[in-house]
Amino acid sequence: MDTIIDQQRKATIAEPGSTAFAASVLLGLTSSPKQLDCKYFYDERGSDLFEQICALPEYYPTRTETNILNEQAMNIATIVGPYAEVVELGSGASVKTKILLSALDKPAAYIPVDISEAFMHEAVEPLRDLFPALTIRPVAADFTGPFALPDKDAAGWRLFFFPGSTIGNLHPKDAESFLARLRQDFAPNGMIIGIDLKKDPAVLRAAYNDSQGVTAAFNINILEHINRVLSGTLAPEHFRHEARYNTALGRIEMHLVSLKDHTAAVAGKQISFRASETIHTESSYKYDPGEFAALAARAGWRSRDIWVDSEQLFSVHLLICD
Repeated sequence: MDTIIDQQRKATIAEPGSTAFAASVLLGLTSSPKQLDCKYFYDERGSDLFEQICALPEYYPTRTETNILNEQAMNIATIVGPYAEVVELGSGASVKTKILLSALDKPAAYIPVDISEAFMHEAVEPLRDLFPALTIRPVAADFTGPFALPDKDAAGWRLFFFPGSTIGNLHPKDAESFLARLRQDFAPNGMIIGIDLKKDPAVLRAAYNDSQGVTAAFNINILEHINRVLSGTLAPEHFRHEARYNTALGRIEMHLVSLKDHTAAVAGKQISFRASETIHTESSYKYDPGEFAALAARAGWRSRDIWVDSEQLFSVHLLICD
């Protein structure tokens, strides 16, 4: 999460009656252990709550990555050169995008890719005002699966921009496959990607268990989203938020813990919950800089530059396709 899928951002506003949404939710809630895809956090309220999370004092990723980008933007622009086409994955509110586009020399095009079409179009309107000469071509798609981009007509780089450590929501093997697919399908020249670092577990736990309870509300809201779209009867008061750090796997895990034995309906199907049973709603993998560079290399990318803040909280990688 930062983004997230920022990320996220990763907003997924499923339409009522969505067959794919129903199938995914029912499969997850009838699995053992129960789980839900984190992209379903992002209905309208979820997106608003995530924006609040990004401003919390405990939640360091957004402000730390923003500071790194501000410090390194001109270095990035020098490396990338003029007339770049910037493709942002999970564009969301596009706040960090302004930093990159402002630094680049005559960027030719900006292509935000986000699953939430309405949210994305709203988010890019300020960019149209700020960069009137820039061609902006939004693509509504779930970038975690196959998607298409407009034909490249810029003379410079095709530069992917993937901030927020959203890739941490993928299992490392899936992250490797994802990076390899981007390289194969789109022939990019490079990518700017944010990676959250391994650190004191207490810092990580605090970031996902904030004192104001905003992250808890964000996690619980996935139940409200399901209820609204799939005529569910999941009772938020029957669950509590829990975020834990799995040291062995190097990831934060977000769960919804059932407070008692109970049954709820989702899309006409009855789902039983045991007391203390959890729904795993998100994983967020953390990496050492060299660890992620090695993962990227296995996918055919080279970490040309790695920038890390002074507190060793977060990193930004400039990946190159040689």
